[in-house]
Amino acid sequence: MPALERYQAGEVTLLSDARVAGGVSFAFTERAGGVSAAPYASLNLGDACGDDACAVAENRRRALAALGAERLAGRLVNPRQVHGDAVVRVASGDDAAVRAACEEARAGADAVVCTAPGVPVLLCFADCVPVVLTCEAGFAVVHSGWRGTMSRIVAKAARALCEQAQATPDALRAYVGPHILAQDYEVSAELAARFAEEFGPGVVRGERNLDLSAALAVTLADAGVPAGSVAWCEDSTASSTARFFSYRAEGGTCGRHGALAVMGGEGVAWEPLRAEGSQDTGREASAR
Repeated sequence: MPALERYQAGEVTLLSDARVAGGVSFAFTERAGGVSAAPYASLNLGDACGDDACAVAENRRRALAALGAERLAGRLVNPRQVHGDAVVRVASGDDAAVRAACEEARAGADAVVCTAPGVPVLLCFADCVPVVLTCEAGFAVVHSGWRGTMSRIVAKAARALCEQAQATPDALRAYVGPHILAQDYEVSAELAARFAEEFGPGVVRGERNLDLSAALAVTLADAGVPAGSVAWCEDSTASSTARFFSYRAEGGTCGRHGALAVMGGEGVAWEPLRAEGSQDTGREASAR
């Protein structure tokens, strides 16, 4: 499976796989290309971190436009993320169903499964793990911080997507976006021990550095998603604040980058982007 690649769409920089099948467009956004002022500069997509609401609205418009979904802004499903394991399902694109999904999401949820064309989904991040699952008939967008990872919310979303899209786990593709990596994520000894007990000792580096990627690899494998169908972003948000927001590295005051997906967008031409002398942003799970 190809790794995540960087693209430019207007002023917005994205991580995605332009070859994803099934009419799904998705992207993990970087922080450049928006209008927010410091400390939220510049493409902050989060509406609960203290940024100006008008700036957030413009940033979201730009991000949706990058996916060819600007005209669908009024149908955006954007949960109030609560570090739980609630999954919102969107099976119909009619106005009433979309309104109901938006209301359910704002009540508190950390994953959205969608099999309806014309309904964009956005979740926001600043160190937690964004995951997008895709298949021929739908997608899921998941917020997996340490609590969500421990509760295996990605597996729950995968089961819901398979049920709703009438797919099997081996037909899914999983994309794990930018998040805090083990070298930057020291946790308490108690939490490290809990993760080691749940996912195996390989999820703890050294004494107390937690590897959420390794825990998610276990979760996806146990859910039946083939290792070769998983792509990973290998950049740590806490070490890459020029490109991503990091709650930990920025002292708790920062914006949020996003994981955004839609079926049936209008489509846009993305320009591949590679910084001079840089390494690839991602690699296949089989390399793990």
